[in-house]
Formats: sequence, C-alpha cells, structure tokens
Amino acid sequence: MIESPSPLTQFSPLSQLAHLAHPEAPHEALAARFTDLAPALSQRQALIESQRCLYCYDAPCTRICPSDIDVASFIRNIANENINGAAKTILQENILGGSCARVCPTEILCEQACVRNHDAEAQPVKIGLLQRHAIDHMDFQSHPFQRAAATGRTIAVVGAGPAGLACAHRLAMLGNDVVIFEARAKPGGLNEYGIAKYKLTGDFAQREVQFLLEIGGITMQYGQTLGGNLQLSDLRDKYDAVFLGIGLGASRQLGLTGEDAPGLLAAVDYIAELRQTDDLSQLPLASRCLVIGAGNTAIDMAVQMAKLGADDVTVVYRRGTEAMSATGHEQEIAKAHQVRLKTWAQPQQVLLDETGKVRGMRFEKTRMDGKRLLGTGEMFELAADAIFKAIGQSLDAASLSDTLAHELQKTGDKIDVDDRFRTAVAGVYAGGDCVAPGQDLTVQAVQHGKLAAAAIHQDLLSGAFPRSSTRKEAA
Repeated sequence: MIESPSPLTQFSPLSQLAHLAHPEAPHEALAARFTDLAPALSQRQALIESQRCLYCYDAPCTRICPSDIDVASFIRNIANENINGAAKTILQENILGGSCARVCPTEILCEQACVRNHDAEAQPVKIGLLQRHAIDHMDFQSHPFQRAAATGRTIAVVGAGPAGLACAHRLAMLGNDVVIFEARAKPGGLNEYGIAKYKLTGDFAQREVQFLLEIGGITMQYGQTLGGNLQLSDLRDKYDAVFLGIGLGASRQLGLTGEDAPGLLAAVDYIAELRQTDDLSQLPLASRCLVIGAGNTAIDMAVQMAKLGADDVTVVYRRGTEAMSATGHEQEIAKAHQVRLKTWAQPQQVLLDETGKVRGMRFEKTRMDGKRLLGTGEMFELAADAIFKAIGQSLDAASLSDTLAHELQKTGDKIDVDDRFRTAVAGVYAGGDCVAPGQDLTVQAVQHGKLAAAAIHQDLLSGAFPRSSTRKEAA
C-alpha cells in the first residue's frame, strides 16, 4: 500500500490555497459525509428490482451501452440468483464494471432507454444499482477469465487509467504480455484521482485494479511520464505495439490576468488531493467559493466543497442550464447540497485583494444571438475566497514531444485514430479521453481499450507490422 502524501506538501497544488482555513469538523465527521451517494441494494431489493426487467429480445438498454454489456442477460441472472453469472456477463464486456456502475451516467444511457419508462410505472429498471449489486457480491474462486496460449508478444500500455487497464486486461486474456507505464504512484487514472469521493468510496478503485491484474501477464511500472523519462520512439522500438491511454493531463486556462494568484486552482487538482488525503480536516476550505464550468467535474467540485463545510458555493457557467454537459441528475445533486447554479455569466477578471490573493471574480452577462454567444456589456461581481476552474482538460503537449510523437495526427488537442484505434504511426494505438472523437466517459474509455486490444492482437497475428530486430532482441 502506497501512503498518501500530506495534502499540503511543497509540491502539492494545494499550496495555492495554503492561506485558507481548514474545515471545522474533525476527519471522522467529514468522512461520514462522503459515504455512497446512492446506497447499495439489499439482496431482496435486487431480486425484486431484477424481476421488473422485461428481458427485451432487442433490448434498447444493451444497444445504448457504450461497452456492449448484455444488460437483460445479467439482470435475468440476478433474478435467477446467479450472481456470479451476472457478474461474468458484465465483466466480459467491461472489466471495470464495478466503477462504471457507480460513475456511469445511466440516467442518460441504459436507464433512459429502458422500456419501463413508457409503461404505467414510468420508472426505469435500476440498471446501475443492479450492476453494482452483481459486482459487489460476486464470489469467484479464481479470476473468472483465463489467459489464452502465450503469443510471445509484449505490448506497452501508457497510462493506467480505464482505457489502459481495459486494454491491458484484454491483451493479457488473448495471451500477450503487457507492461503498463504509469506517471503517478497508483493505478486507476480518473477512478483513483478524478472522481468525486462520494461516488467511488474508500479503496474501491484500487481493489478493482488488483482484481483486474489477477489475470496475470501484466507488469506495472510507476513514475513513468511520457515525454519525460519515457519516449514514444523508445517504446515502439522495444515493444511489439504501443497503446496510448494518456488521458488529458493539462487543465485549460481561463486566459485572465491573475490566473496564477493564490486562491485559484484547477478543480481536478483539488479533487485528486481530496481523494488521496487520509485526513479531510487538513484540507484547505474556502468559506465562499466559485466553480467555473458546466460539466460533472464542476458539480463534483462544488458538492465536495459543500460537504467539507463551505458556506457559499456557486457554479458559474456562460450559457444556460440546458447547455450544461453535467446531466440533469448531477445538477439536482448540486441543488440538494445548496449549491447555486449561476448561468449566462462569462468570466472577465480575477479580483485580488491588497496582498494579491483572490477575493472574487468579475463577470459579464451573456445572451444568445441565434447560435452565437454574445456579451451584453453588463458586468457584475461575485465575492470568493477561492475559485476553481473546471473548464475542461487538454492533452499535455509535453507528453508528445519526441520526434516520433510529432508524427501523430491530431484534431485540436486530441489524437486522431481510425475505427480500430490505430494512430497515424504504425504500431501505435490510442484510446480514451486523449482521442477524437470521444464523450469523456469512463465506460467509453473502457470500450476503447477493449476494442484497441482486439485490433492490436489481430494486427500482430496477421503481420501488419513485422517485429523489428530491436524488438526481437528485447523479447
């Protein structure tokens, strides 16, 4: 077990907030506020809920699932009290089915597609909770999937997030050896560092990774940063193929003066520290805070600040609520925690006090003119002790800085891939948040990794790119 660093080390992004006070409540009381947002189903509740499913022949819930889980089949297994059968049905399509059951926006995917929405009940089957029930209660004597005969091939996977982990697991199942290179001290990617603590509680993300690794044939190397001590050209020379699951590691900028002032921080940096600390009472807390953004990360940040004891939390967005990427369900979570949603407001200036610390932000009211967003010229200010940016992530340019990486084709700040997740560089594949197009969903990242693994395996067996002498010697 790797110990979590103190939340206020000199290298911590939270040093930007070192001037703020700490929560008044002790750690134990704060931790009680970060229990599961949605309580798990009991065995009886799961049985009753599973029997509501109509087991549709052409199930719309399965057709809309980004990872192709046979929803009707796993629910039928629960109804028949075959929990292991249900879990294996899920895991054979989504090896991270436990975390996805907790963080996937089922309300706009499988549950929205459920035919039960259209009957007298007008309530979908609780597919997400049933999936969680199956994974949480499975009891296999050994790993449910066995490795195929060894292929003698070794693939490098960069990034131990959902895409990289799913790719590695499927490659290992197919008989390949895999080496995962991860920049951080723990695997899991956003599941470990970027999801609200009340969605993935305790050490669930780590336990899920340990289960995944039980397939065998996967080696982990930590502290390996692409573009730093790890170069794409070296990986392609040494390994039979390379999969890039590097995510989006850089926070976008507001482009305002004062953006580096004490009191202004990327929301993902705070969330990562919150998830890793073993003492919530030592986190810096803003009594009044603003969160700039419109997605689930903005909601996660705002709700967690409210749970830590902030008096006034406001999410500010330049358009209307209907344009927010955060789902209606997420917006309701925010409202239930007394988070205000301030819309039609464009950041204009970071306001600083006499010591150079954040004291608020000036905004311009906006409106739509057809499809164009326009400023109205009317300004207003909101006071804040801290401001958190949740305006999206972009590809870290440093990670693709070597000569070979320059040959990758990109659209904007995302890597272009074909329908088999091949990049423009032979032998190099990519998936997850770092590729275009994408929905930035954990479940979609898992699917990318799974499908990319199948493509890598097939390409290697078909001799699409022969092994170089360097790779032969390394093997």
